[in-house]
Amino acid sequence: MRNLCATLTVGLVLSFAGTTFAQGSNVPAPATPTTPKVIDQAKEKGIEKIKENMKGGAKAGDKAPDFTVTDTDGKSHTLSDLTKSGKIVVLQWFNSECPYVVKHYGEAGNTFNDLQKNYESKGVVLIAVNSGGTGKPGSGKELNQKVKAKWNMAYPIALDESGEIGRAYGAKNTPAMYVINKDGVIAYTGAIDDDKGSDKPGKTNYVSKALDQLIAGETVDPSTTKPYGCGVKYN
Repeated sequence: MRNLCATLTVGLVLSFAGTTFAQGSNVPAPATPTTPKVIDQAKEKGIEKIKENMKGGAKAGDKAPDFTVTDTDGKSHTLSDLTKSGKIVVLQWFNSECPYVVKHYGEAGNTFNDLQKNYESKGVVLIAVNSGGTGKPGSGKELNQKVKAKWNMAYPIALDESGEIGRAYGAKNTPAMYVINKDGVIAYTGAIDDDKGSDKPGKTNYVSKALDQLIAGETVDPSTTKPYGCGVKYN
């Protein structure tokens, strides 16, 4: 009888905790190959993630998506409160590790600090928005506090680690720019200037031009340009 039982069990496999083992061995049997369907589903999921990151997109003439955000100093900023109080708001998508942002601070130029300095008294509020996800290059409260002090930034760096604000605006680059008028409408969107290189600021500052036209009660022209820079580091 014992010999018969032993004979019947030859070639059988044992399954334990979802893993199949060959008889007489503690080595798992080969895994089932990944099917083309599984691979296609993974690709589709990746594509949907990209679409999720880039969904939305605010254009010149659109009502600017409202938001409330906290900056590196713990202060809260609400767009609708600023525009209702008669402010023009400039949003700068920001990442201190992007060379196209770095070129606007320090020896090459001081584009954004000059914007804040020259237009603050004219009712303009500048906010840098960092939509880098947690752990992404250039993200994090501590790093951005240090950068703000190093670059003598007199305007806030708002932390949008969820990417909600960036996606609502469709911000794809640092430094992408949005100028929002007193009615809460986007008057300009695009590049900061006309030099797409990473060495120095351009000769034409599209944002300061848009601000001058808005303050003078003129139509902003151009209202749209193509932004340049690094990709926003969304989660």
